Amino acid sequence: MNFVDELRWRGMLHDIMPGTEELLNKGMVSGYIGFDPTADSLHVGSLAQIMTMIHFQRAGHQPFALVGGATGMVGDPSGKSAERNLLSEEVLQQNLAGIKNQLEKFLDFDCGSNSAKMVNNYDWFKDFSFLNFIRDVGKHITVNYMMAKDSVKNRIGGETGMSFTEFSYQLVQGYDFYYLWKNHNCSLQMGGSDQWGNIVTGTELIRRKDGGEAFAITTQLIKKADGSKFGKTEGGNIWLDAKKTSPYKFYQFWLNTSDDDAKTYIRIFTLFDRATIETLETEHDTAPHLRTLQKALAKDITIRVHDEAEYEKAIKSTEFLFGNTGIEFLNELNDAEIQSLFDGVPNFQITKNELVNGINVVDLLAVSTSVFPSKGEAKKMILGGGTVINRNKISSVDQQFSMIDLINNKYLIAQKGKKNYYLIIAE
Repeated sequence: MNFVDELRWRGMLHDIMPGTEELLNKGMVSGYIGFDPTADSLHVGSLAQIMTMIHFQRAGHQPFALVGGATGMVGDPSGKSAERNLLSEEVLQQNLAGIKNQLEKFLDFDCGSNSAKMVNNYDWFKDFSFLNFIRDVGKHITVNYMMAKDSVKNRIGGETGMSFTEFSYQLVQGYDFYYLWKNHNCSLQMGGSDQWGNIVTGTELIRRKDGGEAFAITTQLIKKADGSKFGKTEGGNIWLDAKKTSPYKFYQFWLNTSDDDAKTYIRIFTLFDRATIETLETEHDTAPHLRTLQKALAKDITIRVHDEAEYEKAIKSTEFLFGNTGIEFLNELNDAEIQSLFDGVPNFQITKNELVNGINVVDLLAVSTSVFPSKGEAKKMILGGGTVINRNKISSVDQQFSMIDLINNKYLIAQKGKKNYYLIIAE
């Protein structure tokens, strides 16, 4: 497999430094990508870089994943309009541990000569004094060179300006490349297209400091066809950590992509080969309403980020909300999963004491909760056959509910019509 050709046909390649392809064709190359430890989990915005590393390793090269324990204390100004809050060392260490666990799902750290490696730039910066840094690194890169970078020009010309801390970021990242080149024979840095300026600062430092040669590849920044930001929903980031974004929500994120986006994402975020993808595209174009691309994309990526069991649970959750899966399925879910499944659904709190001696369904839906605005509305809908609790149609306004009706000893699921769900939580 040719790494650069793989990126090209998948639509991932953005910039490549002259000589890079020739280097990669000579034999195994060590290359790295940096990951920003601003949280204890990566999100789907990081997946393009993870996929780049997967393809790199599959092509026979050695990937280094650099987690920025030191650069996380500084903050990358690329693409930012304001300086971000700096993290404490304690929080950074927690974040680094979470990211490491996630990357180990995707890369092979025990496969011989091209085994993936993880490094933390805090290890080589923690004892690097400021005076030694500006003497040994700063003297090789001119201010003119640094000022010419778009990430610097955009900020200096803006309202907020740029602190010296952020201005120095490209030197710090440049030294990362130099250190890995010097100590790990790492001759290639990869990253998103917004990282080009920082990456070439590293190649320039290697050239000026030691007369060495290093190379760069950047990939396209992922955008949605409608121009909105990829990886964001109304609820915020889509995380790889199941505790932050449930596998059900994760699956739904990919399932709900537009046709245009699905055609782009299935090339970038799956490992399907070209023939498989082209076959899926043909099937999708023949019957778009079946959402063949979205389903294939969501399945593949949910299984790789989580696992097959979580994918199956996500399917059942989807079928429960939009199909006829029985209420017993909810007994397979824990509290967090149930509440995630009904995230965005109106929910009401009642006390278990209200259920001990039984509560009339009309009082339950119109007094203890506000599923209906009045008892009259509740009675009318019940008599019309439009009210369901725990998948059972309510046929009588005199029906009673008690503790025995609770799912997981805590929940009642009410429906008003087919699509309007309400979660009643008894505590």
